Amino acid sequence: MYKALHISPMVPSYNIRETAEFFTGILAFETWMDTDGYAIVYKDNLTIHILNAGAEIGEMEFYLEVDDINTLWNTIKDKLAELKVRPPFDREYGMREFHVIIPHTKTLLFVGQAII
Repeated sequence: MYKALHISPMVPSYNIRETAEFFTGILAFETWMDTDGYAIVYKDNLTIHILNAGAEIGEMEFYLEVDDINTLWNTIKDKLAELKVRPPFDREYGMREFHVIIPHTKTLLFVGQAII
């Protein structure tokens, strides 16, 4: 058998550079690869692949779990002013979350932390 190391979302984008900038400029990811048709950003042991979106792109969403959601929110909230965002709130399933539509995509990013 094999050991799975991690899973990486593939985010279809209408503007790869702007979408990558969201991850690097706001969420402090770093660029691993950046071409006209594909980009990969990473942070810690996480990677996100960004690819060109077709005309019939569907909606998608993914969840980024963090260790200090309130500090992250206070650090980045001003940078999110032009984006569709739902500020932090507590969920009935024991998570504190905020939600962001990733620029130039039909992707909803959930950012969350377990409520202790």
